[in-house]
Amino acid sequence: MAFEEILELLKSGDLDDPIGLIPWGSNHTFLVKIADKTRSGYAIYKPRAGERPLWDFQDGTLCQRETAAFEVSEAIGWRQVPPTVLRAGKLGIGSLQWFIPHNPEFTYFTLQGQFIDQFQQVALFDLVLNNADRKGSHCLLGAHGKIWLIDHGVCFHTQHKLRTVIWDFEGLAIPEKLCEDLVRLDKALAEESLLSRLESMLDAAEIGALRRRVERLLEQRGFPVSGPGRNYPWPPV
Repeated sequence: MAFEEILELLKSGDLDDPIGLIPWGSNHTFLVKIADKTRSGYAIYKPRAGERPLWDFQDGTLCQRETAAFEVSEAIGWRQVPPTVLRAGKLGIGSLQWFIPHNPEFTYFTLQGQFIDQFQQVALFDLVLNNADRKGSHCLLGAHGKIWLIDHGVCFHTQHKLRTVIWDFEGLAIPEKLCEDLVRLDKALAEESLLSRLESMLDAAEIGALRRRVERLLEQRGFPVSGPGRNYPWPPV
């Protein structure tokens, strides 16, 4: 199916009962089948009711952050996050993300040194989102060498929270093409169409912090260095 068809199916298709609980997630994460009269597929359903409370993120917002990450990925033009919507399922409101077939043996660590251009985008995307949990297993190798990114429930905090396993590019200049993409995102964040969608998922302070991170990256035009402190997630995979 085309990307737009998948997105429409996620929004309006009929959801079956969850097939099973994915066991290695911190929060309740289910594989579900979704279908309409002519199309069907599988998706990852993360209901708000299954979110574990965190001390530094508002309760019940992780599914919204998952969906907001997709919106930002689309606005910047990289299409790294699988189609994701916020909708009601069998267990209530939650994020619903298209399932990407992949081999779980391939992670960022087994792919390190390959797909340099794509992983530069990943590193920059995490800076934009202020991703507090970029593990190696959150980078999926899909068909035709496409890197897909999952698990963005702990992003968009107003305070600096960046924790990632990807520090390959620290201290390097951001390529000009990626700076042009940041300019595209900066313009999109000033437009009502994107803002109205983000406002239904994030609060005003979080959106303001997102815009300031983009502006700062455009001023600095370089990947930051890791510095002291806890800059890596645990476990790393």
